[in-house]
Amino acid sequence: MTVTAVGSLRRVSTHLPMPPTGEQFEIHSGDVRAGGTEVGAGLRALTVDGSPYVETFDVDARPPRGAGAVLVPWPNRTAGGRWTWNGLPQQLALSEPAAGNAIHGLLRHTLHRPGERAPDAVTLHAVVAPQPGWPVPLDTSVRYSVSSGGAVDAGGLTVTHTVCNVGAEAVPFGVGAHPYLCAGGAATDDCTLTLAATTALPLRDGLPAGQPTPLADGVFPLRGAELDHAFGGCVPADGDDRVRHRLASADAAVELWADPDFGWVQVFTPDDHPGRGRAVAVEPMTCPPDALNSGVGLRTLEPGQTWSASWGISPR
Repeated sequence: MTVTAVGSLRRVSTHLPMPPTGEQFEIHSGDVRAGGTEVGAGLRALTVDGSPYVETFDVDARPPRGAGAVLVPWPNRTAGGRWTWNGLPQQLALSEPAAGNAIHGLLRHTLHRPGERAPDAVTLHAVVAPQPGWPVPLDTSVRYSVSSGGAVDAGGLTVTHTVCNVGAEAVPFGVGAHPYLCAGGAATDDCTLTLAATTALPLRDGLPAGQPTPLADGVFPLRGAELDHAFGGCVPADGDDRVRHRLASADAAVELWADPDFGWVQVFTPDDHPGRGRAVAVEPMTCPPDALNSGVGLRTLEPGQTWSASWGISPR
């Protein structure tokens, strides 16, 4: 493996064989460090003063259960991979073959090209090409930046997604991300998750099975909890301009904040994260599962139009 210094930005590259997630991009500011991947533009690591705030995975492994993935041009599942665009039936590849669905968009296994690079930031670009089931090309980018913060701001990671319609016709889309949070290394079962959500969407086999219902309490003690649930109505508190979800143990806490565009969140608690066991994914999404069919939360981009929004992770 060769590590090349570019200022304070480290680009970690390897000779053949290429690792599953390609080149690794590491950025830092003060004691905040983050790592992104060439394949899928995924988030592979985030530490503050050496303590982890997302679950990581080895460079020579594929991301387990979508860890750190960017979910474009739709998050979560599309039932049967089928949807309709401009009255025309579309059939996506069934990327969740056991269940017969298309899941988590079209860029998870795509090589992204680096653009802007600095010690504390990197931007990764890819195009969603027209293909079976997806009719309109989208130029996309993901910008990762870190800040060490100050007396008021705790610093952390900011992730900015940008999507531009470079085709000739309008197209709907959604965006999501799949980070697994951890509160400074505390055991997942010792943590409580607090969501800024006001509704719960009933799911069956990961797909909507009814209408959203009011969520009386967004507080979830995680000991023994088995969650793979979608929640909506994620809005900023009065006087705030960001949606804020929080994972806390007795000794540490981490906040996932998001622009109001991310009005949905999926929570998933697998018990087999490598080297960790129990883990919790807190996935900001602009729309719920199967939105290409329901239309809920979808944005529509006209030709030449661009959309951009951010989310981030900060220790608290």
